[in-house]
Amino acid sequence: MSMFCFQCQEAAKGTGCTVRGVCGKTESCADLQDALVYTLKGLSIFAEGIKDADKKYGRFVNQALFATITNANFDDARIYELILEGVKLRDEAKAASSVSSSLDCAVWAPKSMEDAVAKGASFGVLATENEDIRSLRELMVYGLKGVAAYADHAYVLGYEDTSIYAHAFTALAATTKSLSAEELIGLIMKTGEIAVTTMALLDKANTTTYGSPEVTEVNIGVGTNPGILISGHDLKDMKELLEQTQGTGVDVYTHSEMLPAHYYPEFKKYSHLKGNYGNAWWKQDKEFESFNGPILMTTNCIVPVKDSYKGRMFTTGMAGYPGLKHIADAASGKQKDFSEIIALAKTCPAPTQIEDGKIVGGFAHAQVMAVADKVVDAVKSGAIKRFVVMAGCDGRHKERSYFTDVAEALPKDAVILTAGCAKYRYNKLNLGDIGGIPRVLDAGQCNDSYSLAVIALKLKEVFGLEDINELPLSFDIAWYEQKAVAVLLALLFLGVKGVRLGPTLPAFLSPNVAKVLVENFDIKPIGDVAGDVEKIMAGC
Repeated sequence: MSMFCFQCQEAAKGTGCTVRGVCGKTESCADLQDALVYTLKGLSIFAEGIKDADKKYGRFVNQALFATITNANFDDARIYELILEGVKLRDEAKAASSVSSSLDCAVWAPKSMEDAVAKGASFGVLATENEDIRSLRELMVYGLKGVAAYADHAYVLGYEDTSIYAHAFTALAATTKSLSAEELIGLIMKTGEIAVTTMALLDKANTTTYGSPEVTEVNIGVGTNPGILISGHDLKDMKELLEQTQGTGVDVYTHSEMLPAHYYPEFKKYSHLKGNYGNAWWKQDKEFESFNGPILMTTNCIVPVKDSYKGRMFTTGMAGYPGLKHIADAASGKQKDFSEIIALAKTCPAPTQIEDGKIVGGFAHAQVMAVADKVVDAVKSGAIKRFVVMAGCDGRHKERSYFTDVAEALPKDAVILTAGCAKYRYNKLNLGDIGGIPRVLDAGQCNDSYSLAVIALKLKEVFGLEDINELPLSFDIAWYEQKAVAVLLALLFLGVKGVRLGPTLPAFLSPNVAKVLVENFDIKPIGDVAGDVEKIMAGC
């Protein structure tokens, strides 16, 4: 067995993928990603020992980690290029560092792509023999991967915080040391703190650049012009695409996690931003087919690409897929060149309509706090009995119908707070409102889970409570990949207890580590819908 991957919720048989990833990742790609993370550990050993380490090391570590998150980059050649760049930067840092190390990750350099594949197979996840130490190390690394994605989105908008880089160096270097479980748990909690810092930074970057999200009705039908479908999470790519398509007769539609772009004031001025097409990422094989025009994938989540639309699908940023055209980063101060996509769009028919109507979102912390008095009055009067955070990821498992069923089964005096693509399980249901407050409040992308935390902390302050867990607030979280891990660690750092997590608990949690999380934070698996709804409403 040369491949082993259990970083996402779809880990085969609930234990790990050993032949090919359920996500579609090949054995060679999995091994190359492991070799890349191995290289980053060597770089971090030396970068940690450099006072005021050059930002380029931190930026590279973040971007390289970002490339290894689930469904982001399947392109062996591009992962290998990152390994070569990582080795170059590692050796540069080694020359400038006061730290010396003879560890293999500190000196290894690949002789070929095949050599890198072999290294990844030898020094992947299972290289750590102790199951509990392995579990703790991987929990921390997966949290770092999620943090890295958010930090990179902030960086491209001109916002960065060197404390994020410094922690990445420390945490990655720590996985090469013989630390105790207690020491690793401390670093994991620090990763949760850094996750909060990073999401706050990204929130500042997005709202400063594009304005604070506003409550918005989004069209889910189609127009008659040819269109470009943009998916992923990168709002800067969205902005540049809208600017370059303006006046061309080509419309732009969002898909999956790009839906919240409609909520930002800056994007509202573009009349050719027509609406949102389709649902969560895992339905893209059908929805990309019926869209008819080109698709731009800015980040994860990519599923194996069908030949029927392969010729009109593009990647950019840290996303990649073999055989797809990649739109390169632009020089500083310049825009990416989307002209090839626009030219192709003009030759394509308009999208095929798959649904019609409107959905409402934009309930980030600024909007909710603007009506805080109304919310507080509804709670005090008993009109709102419970807030239920149902944020996170969607996915293919049939068990995820649980989240739709919970949304429908919750009493009419419960309000759902959501962010991330998990919302597609219930954001098109007619659940009504409570005194004008919609029963589903969509804050935005998965990184906007920060908004939900801000709302909770503000309500705690308004009600004069000492503990966030005293609020009429429950967490029923759907997870899939490593950004959800970062969000979970952030919640644990903020002291949130009693989180329900599903549809399955992470395969990378050993029984002992899972026990620690249960005992210290009351993490619990989802159960049956009726039983969970009863417990949620009772605050259990």
